[in-house]
Amino acid sequence: MKHNFGAGPCILPQEVFKEAADAVVNFNGLSILEISHRSADFIKVMEEARELVRKALAVPEGYTILFLQGGASLGFTITALNMMRDSKKAGYINTGTWAKGAISESEAIGIGTNIFASSEDRNFCYIPKEYNIPTDVDYIHYTSNNTIFGTQFKSIPVTSSPLVCDMSSDIFAQKVDVSKFDLIYAGAQKNLGPAGSTLYIVKDDILGKSTSEFMPKYLNLKNHAAKDSMMNTPPVFSIYTAMLNLRHLIKNGGVEKAEQRNLAKAELLYNEIDSNPLFKGAADVADRSTMNATFLLNNDSLKDEFDKMWNGANIIGLKGHRSVGGYRASMYNALTIDSVKVLVDLMNEFTRKNG
Repeated sequence: MKHNFGAGPCILPQEVFKEAADAVVNFNGLSILEISHRSADFIKVMEEARELVRKALAVPEGYTILFLQGGASLGFTITALNMMRDSKKAGYINTGTWAKGAISESEAIGIGTNIFASSEDRNFCYIPKEYNIPTDVDYIHYTSNNTIFGTQFKSIPVTSSPLVCDMSSDIFAQKVDVSKFDLIYAGAQKNLGPAGSTLYIVKDDILGKSTSEFMPKYLNLKNHAAKDSMMNTPPVFSIYTAMLNLRHLIKNGGVEKAEQRNLAKAELLYNEIDSNPLFKGAADVADRSTMNATFLLNNDSLKDEFDKMWNGANIIGLKGHRSVGGYRASMYNALTIDSVKVLVDLMNEFTRKNG
């Protein structure tokens, strides 16, 4: 058995993999890869996927759910264009690589960015807390979980301005009050499904209100809402697999139970990191991510030995990002606590040999 701690694309439950694989061969007499996205059968898939998102996150009335292409990286541009209003300014919290990407794209389309909080001074190892949120902006943007640096917001920023969030790496992993947001977007490939689709949850009141002079048809969320996510050919397989995964999530207790499982996995691993003399956490304790645990060896001369051990234990994807170094254990919804136990036991064994 492989224990996949990779940061993405996501792992999925084996049941979902099997159902999706079966549909590649035979969905309705045809492969899911070849059916028409205008067919009644796929329209049912799209409708169910949207309704399952609404159910899983308790999305209130007055919001539209969209499955589009382009990933969260295109979402940086789409959200900035659709949220632009009279001030042509936006407030951003800079917590790492993906937040910086969103800032760069907003600036590229002519929005004046006010980076009113940042953790760059310590290589993004914490979530900023002491800041004043600007009020003279069109919207506030933040990234809820930072996959590379292993930090995560534990509360939603309080603002009177419209609030936008990139939830790519922790959506469906914890309860969230959708009503506090004007726009949520998330690449599918962490907790939702295969890469290829991007989820948008957008308040109806913001659609069609952009003041941008540059608004290509495809980047206007109002157009996609009017066409039920099918203004052009949608990523059929990605949406179908996301639908299967959402069914599985709800059948197994929904987001509430997923959050409990994720907290248990994170607690198990972080307890080992903190108690093991050969390791240390990379992120501040108060801001540690339940999705991506980043940690370092206290003695780099032991790196080759530890790497050999975890590779030999069928552990996949544990190497840390170059921006942080060390190790990163990504624990998305589908990763079982048994896989975390394998890693923890291996860290114990490593310390018995070298402690």
